[in-house]
Amino acid sequence: MIMISIRLGFLAILWGAMCSLTYAAPASVNVTSTTPALSPEMFKRAVSAPYVFTAFTSASESNLYVYTSNDGTTFNLLKGPAYTPPTGLIRDPSVILHTDGKYYIAYTTDWTGTNFAIASSSDLINWTLVATISTASSVITPINTWAPEFFKDPRTGKLNIIVSLSTGSYGPFLPYVFTANDSTLKSWSGPVVMSGISNAGLGYIDTFPIFLNNQYHLFTKAESNGQKHIEHAVASSLTGPYSFVQQGDFAGWGQAEGPCVTTLPNGKFRLYADGFNSGKYIYSDSSDLYSWSAYQTLPGLSGVVRHGTVLKQ
Repeated sequence: MIMISIRLGFLAILWGAMCSLTYAAPASVNVTSTTPALSPEMFKRAVSAPYVFTAFTSASESNLYVYTSNDGTTFNLLKGPAYTPPTGLIRDPSVILHTDGKYYIAYTTDWTGTNFAIASSSDLINWTLVATISTASSVITPINTWAPEFFKDPRTGKLNIIVSLSTGSYGPFLPYVFTANDSTLKSWSGPVVMSGISNAGLGYIDTFPIFLNNQYHLFTKAESNGQKHIEHAVASSLTGPYSFVQQGDFAGWGQAEGPCVTTLPNGKFRLYADGFNSGKYIYSDSSDLYSWSAYQTLPGLSGVVRHGTVLKQ
């Protein structure tokens, strides 16, 4: 591997070697994905691409994979594996571009436990562990800590992480809000429950917020057996109380999890989701967060990537 200094406008790293991974596709067919050597100019274009997608894969829940796209539809592998944490897993990585110019991911560290972790990178290629954040408090001592999701509140300007916590084994889950105490992202206050979300049955997991028309919209997965659908709730405050406005398989996405919503160049919204039981990765578009197009499968990555987040830079 040849190391060359660059960085979106200053220093980063250039690969001169080929990165490869063999994935197990849903039909037990081995699919090999490779990353060719990038020229410095190609690398700068990749990192400055409008869309960044961080995910784990069906082949490994211990490695981060980073993809970029110019249109939010066709994604190319920037690096994979890009990061393997010192311990534990790296499921459900949620990515932001922070005020310090670095990228940060928050991710699930294990199937059970009382923490999530945060790592950072200047170039999307080289990652460093920043902090492991405890989710145990006087409010809740969870058995499961799943799917931390970054959300910057446009009203307060504060950076939050919404995380699914359960006091039972694999449920019932509720979403809780942690708020960064400072810009280092090493200290967080919380958890504060997002009220109005029911923990009946197995509750709700994989909660993704978006702010539109002075309302907070949540897309969150009903985890109970027989459901497993992404549902839609709204509130006038980030922590609620929320009311569900669309439930069940309201958009025809089928059983799916790990939703994230971004905006497209044409101003529409796009929801991506892991169709976990179908082996697909899907997307669907909307102008208002209520009416959605028929889902399509993400080209090239459907059946390969698992629950991640797409960032529009």
